[in-house]
Amino acid sequence: MAIVDRPEDISLEETSIGLQDGTPEDNASLGGLIGWIEGRYNRSNDARQSDETRWLTAYRNYRGLYGPDVQFTEQEKSQAFIKITKTKVLAAYAQIVDVLFAGSKFPIGIEPSYKPLGVSGPIHFDPKEVTEDKLNELTGGASKNPTIARPELLKQAGPFQDQLGRVEDKLRPGAGKTPTALTFEPAKEASRKMEKTIHDQLEESQANKHLRSTAFEMSLFGTGILKGPFALQKEYPNWDDEGSYDPVFRTIPKVESVSIWNFYPDPDARNMTEAEYVIERHRLNRSQLRALKKRPFFRTEAIDEAIDFGPNYTPHYWEDALEDNDASSNIERYEVLEYWGVVDADIAEEAELELPDGILEQDEVQINAWVCNGQVIRLVINPFTPIRIPYHAVPFELNPYSFFGIGIAENMEDTQEIMNGFMRLGVDNAALSSNLLIEIDETNLVPGQDMSVYPGKVFRRQAGAPGQAIFGTKFPNVTGECLQMFDKARQLADEATGMPSFAHGSTGVMGVGRTASGMSMLMGAAAQNIKAVVRNVDDYLLAPLGRSLFSFNMQFNFDKSIRGDLDVVAKGTESLMRNEVRSQRLLQFMQMTGNPSMAPFVKYDYILRELAASMDLDEDKVLNDPREAAIQAEMMAAVAALMPQQPPQQQQQGGPSPEDPTGNGNGNIAPGNAPEPGAPGFTGEGGGANGGNPPPAPPEGQPQ
Repeated sequence: MAIVDRPEDISLEETSIGLQDGTPEDNASLGGLIGWIEGRYNRSNDARQSDETRWLTAYRNYRGLYGPDVQFTEQEKSQAFIKITKTKVLAAYAQIVDVLFAGSKFPIGIEPSYKPLGVSGPIHFDPKEVTEDKLNELTGGASKNPTIARPELLKQAGPFQDQLGRVEDKLRPGAGKTPTALTFEPAKEASRKMEKTIHDQLEESQANKHLRSTAFEMSLFGTGILKGPFALQKEYPNWDDEGSYDPVFRTIPKVESVSIWNFYPDPDARNMTEAEYVIERHRLNRSQLRALKKRPFFRTEAIDEAIDFGPNYTPHYWEDALEDNDASSNIERYEVLEYWGVVDADIAEEAELELPDGILEQDEVQINAWVCNGQVIRLVINPFTPIRIPYHAVPFELNPYSFFGIGIAENMEDTQEIMNGFMRLGVDNAALSSNLLIEIDETNLVPGQDMSVYPGKVFRRQAGAPGQAIFGTKFPNVTGECLQMFDKARQLADEATGMPSFAHGSTGVMGVGRTASGMSMLMGAAAQNIKAVVRNVDDYLLAPLGRSLFSFNMQFNFDKSIRGDLDVVAKGTESLMRNEVRSQRLLQFMQMTGNPSMAPFVKYDYILRELAASMDLDEDKVLNDPREAAIQAEMMAAVAALMPQQPPQQQQQGGPSPEDPTGNGNGNIAPGNAPEPGAPGFTGEGGGANGGNPPPAPPEGQPQ
């Protein structure tokens, strides 16, 4: 197996401290740590019982299933469930995904700080500036001082010194004050490279797919969980020259979604910033558990010992409802608890974890531990600097007094119940009122007759008291009133969720929505709720994830060109303004600043990059950087100087004129107007220059 050795490869082994393999007898010292983790797990499990009840109700409403608390009487024939909750959840999920992925890039950006530290400031140069060195070069003279005027700028540029190349001889005092000046900003170049690095890492780990899964659970249950970044070895298929399979392994930062059902946070925390610990519950088969041996710091002997003890997975009560079957107690799976958080220092020392000198003086230690079947299969000190727990929890609707948020399904729980009730009532009433209630007086009929009723049925009557023997009664039909209440409950669901029916394709919109401008106004108002949700995604997911990826690369990636004083920008809310609107505004701004006197105040390179981004184009592929732009400008100027000067073409006398109404020659492409008799261009008899008069007689001696 080959290992790729590249500058941007990541290695945690050199910066992490973990517990190595030991004999099974050594595991006796880990009993305190296992008890600590299991105690935290049981505490979090007990604390989220009420939340699990809310999630089960939301899931059943989404699936269209009645819970065990709903009982039907013998008279209730219809048990219909109208899945409006599913429609609302999918509509909210689709809008969130459409906003987050409106562009071609993951909605995380990197920008330089307002005053970047450790990187030189902007470097200005003018490719068309006439300098003393350039005059000497053109005249053949020798420059007395061929060096640049401000060499300290190149020293401050650091790793960007090589990229400046031929730009060195253009750095002059006072540069950047002319209309043709260009600006090279090392901090912006570092931010652009860091952003491309992060986007490449996110694409490697299929972050778009995991973000969509997080957005779905956020819409349904009220909270979405995204884990990362954490180091993972990815296998790249490769075959050598002889045809043998020789895979390539590379360590990448991994990002993945975590189901809310397997996430057990600190019950006393209200957000991830306050969380002291987090536990993720894994359900692994035997092969998946063995595959952990290939990951760093997983203890091979402890994994083998856990497998020898046999499967230990015990399903929770909510798993039966999620899987739509009666889960058997004999499941051949292993329950693995992944713990991220603090542990007392004496417990870590008892577990024989080698602690650095700085940590020995502290009362608690941040660790990552994996426990299965009473075995600690992994134990390391939290390798991230600054210390962070690699989980991000984003609420759909923020509940400031709880860790978990509120979703679409919970907001319309009551209205969904009302809609189901009135729809069942309307269906039962329609079935009852569509048939007659028949009353028969058997004393007036011949005994032994069949009492079934069908068209053409004949009942035989015998002698008796005069009067009608069969009576038909029609039951009152109140289905219309039931459907009116159903529609009213549906309107209340629109209000409760902030997701109006017309926003997800419902027809029958009346009033102001019948016009295009009215519908645009309604859609703009409906988008306000999604804006609040996307802001939560920015604040609780994208921004923390971007900062974690930035810190990850600053700590483990040794490429100097991506380092600098940079800021992480979450671009979810920015996607709300469509690219078409943004590009139109940029073009309008360029037209407004077309005056040459305003050119020194406008950064056209920035405008061009923003225009390319608004058109979903890779600005690094379609635009030149300042160095390449300077070289290109010199090449264009040299080509223009070699081209011979051509005088402007003048119109030949007697040739066609652009104002020719007939559309001939260089005139208009349109058919033109037919000339009147006597006018120039008239082809009839007596036309042309004679103005409709007969042609003049030829001179004497010439034939007519």
